[in-house]
Amino acid sequence: MTMDPPSVANAYEAAEASPNTSRPRTQSLSQQSDDSQTAADFIRDQLQLEADAREALPYSIENCTKPLGSLRQNVFACLTCTPPPASSSDPYNPAGVCYACSVQCHGEHELVEIFQKRNFTCDCGTTRFTPEQQCTLRINPDTNTKGGVHSEQPDPNNKYNQNFRNRFCSCSVDYKPHEQKGTMFQCLGLGTHETGGCGEDWYHPGCLVGLGPNWYEKQAKKAANGNSNGALPTISEDATLPNDAVQQVDGVQEADDDDEDPPLPEGFPAEDDFDHFLCYKCVEAYPWIKRYAGTPGFLPAVFLQKDTEASSPKKRKLEDDGPGGDSERVKRIKNESGVEAIPVSESSDATSQVKDENQKKEVISTSECKLASLPPAPTGQFSLFLASDFRDHFCRCVSCFPSLQPHPQLLEEEEAYEPPLSDGGSEQGSTHGSGSLYERGESALKNVDRVRAIEGVMAYNHLKERLKPFFQQFAESGKAIGAEDIKEYFAKLRGDEQAIKDAGEAAKEDHRQEQSGY
Repeated sequence: MTMDPPSVANAYEAAEASPNTSRPRTQSLSQQSDDSQTAADFIRDQLQLEADAREALPYSIENCTKPLGSLRQNVFACLTCTPPPASSSDPYNPAGVCYACSVQCHGEHELVEIFQKRNFTCDCGTTRFTPEQQCTLRINPDTNTKGGVHSEQPDPNNKYNQNFRNRFCSCSVDYKPHEQKGTMFQCLGLGTHETGGCGEDWYHPGCLVGLGPNWYEKQAKKAANGNSNGALPTISEDATLPNDAVQQVDGVQEADDDDEDPPLPEGFPAEDDFDHFLCYKCVEAYPWIKRYAGTPGFLPAVFLQKDTEASSPKKRKLEDDGPGGDSERVKRIKNESGVEAIPVSESSDATSQVKDENQKKEVISTSECKLASLPPAPTGQFSLFLASDFRDHFCRCVSCFPSLQPHPQLLEEEEAYEPPLSDGGSEQGSTHGSGSLYERGESALKNVDRVRAIEGVMAYNHLKERLKPFFQQFAESGKAIGAEDIKEYFAKLRGDEQAIKDAGEAAKEDHRQEQSGY
């Protein structure tokens, strides 16, 4: 005879709903201890925990993506299996794993979430890890069973930038998610770090304009110094004021909130104004794209300021009209009629570039090449921010298309791989980090031999029969099950260990008889 657990839960709920005045132990200390709960409460808590787990890990973690080949996918670096050396000059063998392997094979390790990388194949179970660090999700060709995969050859086309060392941005900061303030932006990437680009690195807005990751803290200190000298205060969202003071902006007091994201630096576009961006490293590595700055589909150039420029922006502005003012970083300005004007400091360069353009027009007419009709490229190092329709504005003539062709991400929107959504854990074949206790037990039984599986089932059924009267007395009375009750009852059951062993022996005999009939 077996007992259906859902019906027991319903019985507990019905018992809780029915009035019962004779509950002598319900009010006792042992019965209402802090860790006591009804079976119905336990089931509800278990279901809620599983729902929370599915929300945190919504995708299936059953299959490794290595058999699918090179993909644009979410990648994780395991610092436990491949710890980076203290010095960046020391040799290092980085590795990246897919979403499923990060949970199933490295779930208890220190991981770095790198987010999406293009053309990447999972390294789990390859020679980038030691033979002891195995993939538990792929099929081992030697045993034809799942798991135990190691020492396979990695994809030679994988590229590894500093992100795999847990270093990000041009400031090479060690990323600490709990300490990070503000938003970092991922470069669309042209080429790799080996070709002068960044390899889809992540950047602080302050670092893209040359102010550093914590530029807003410096602004706050300057504001405090300005107030002490009688100067007008500089408005800063994250300025730290002494003695819990508050900021006054236009006569309105605003409390300082450490949890607020820092503001974007001056000259940095609003997040809603662009879809992607190319960092100054990638723009410098492929300078042909500079001509598109400020044209349809592309925002004006966001320049990387030098330290001297960043420290005195007002002084630089006053010196713009002087000799040599702002020679390294020229911004395009609009005159009163709205037509873009080229500063005098750029005229000589512009003249030479116009001559070059005239020579190109002899080979390719302006109607055929959009690039020839664009204004000269701004000088200096800058990042390029891209609108949602930027791909529609690239010139694709016979002369320009060879520059675009090596970068498919500039020609069309990339497709990123996403694992299938998990249906609640019942599909998962591993007992590590997935499924309920019942499902994990079921999965474990599937992975053991037939004798041990039958022994386990027989022992489980025997124990369940022994527990039925124990639970039933609480279901009928509506009492809460306390920790003391469970300990007391299992102490009694320990005297019946021989019966469980007998059930296991009986299972072995049944198994042999069943096998003989095949």
